[in-house]
Amino acid sequence: MQLKIYQIDAFAKSVFEGNPAAVIPLQAWLDDALMQKIAMENNLSETVFFVKEGAYYHIRWFTPLAEVAMCGHATLASAFVLFEILNYPKDEIVFDSKSGELRVKKEHDTFVMDFPVQEISTCQVPHAISEAFEVQPKECYKSMDYLLVFENEENVLNAKPNFEKLKNIDARGVIITAKSKEYDFVCRFFAPKLGIDEDPVTGAAFTQLAPYWGKVLGKNEFRAKQVSKRGGEVFCKLDGSRVEIAGCGVKYLEGVIEI
Repeated sequence: MQLKIYQIDAFAKSVFEGNPAAVIPLQAWLDDALMQKIAMENNLSETVFFVKEGAYYHIRWFTPLAEVAMCGHATLASAFVLFEILNYPKDEIVFDSKSGELRVKKEHDTFVMDFPVQEISTCQVPHAISEAFEVQPKECYKSMDYLLVFENEENVLNAKPNFEKLKNIDARGVIITAKSKEYDFVCRFFAPKLGIDEDPVTGAAFTQLAPYWGKVLGKNEFRAKQVSKRGGEVFCKLDGSRVEIAGCGVKYLEGVIEI
């Protein structure tokens, strides 16, 4: 069996920036165990598969260790492959996923994703998280992930969490964030229990960050930076129960998997 594979740097204008994702278009679904093995072999934060089903594309995302219910950067990477390489003819792609309907449109060199907002609720800082960080957050929220708000962006930039401790949390991962001088806010994302110590740029995290910063800053459009080592700039717009998450992409690799 041969499968086409593309590696796309999402939320990036140049290679070696943003967040790399492996994109594998399929004619029909593979066995789940095989898709997980491919994701483990790729050893990227996400490997994404999609199958055309009528007017939609059914999309699934795998980390090296597990399937996840939502992933922003790999969705952007999939849209890049469809628009830029596979000559998708329409203005908007509709993906069907475990998180419902996800839409992506292309505006010049930017891909704009329409995702559902993930509601956040305030909570106490879990013991595993308080042990994992030397500097403690001033606020803690829970949604798909834990969202920790720090006093300043230096706390976010300088954080060196204990990843073994973070493997014990009861959520997908941990987002840390703070107000920024240059951007509306900065953030980082850690998901060691899924095999991702630190994710370079995490589109799905902004479905939780946007509603938080919307209330704090009193606005619905944001320019943000995920300040990982690779880094990535993300533009967000709140629209009721949806959030638009926008960024660029660039192709790094195109090849064939032989199984």
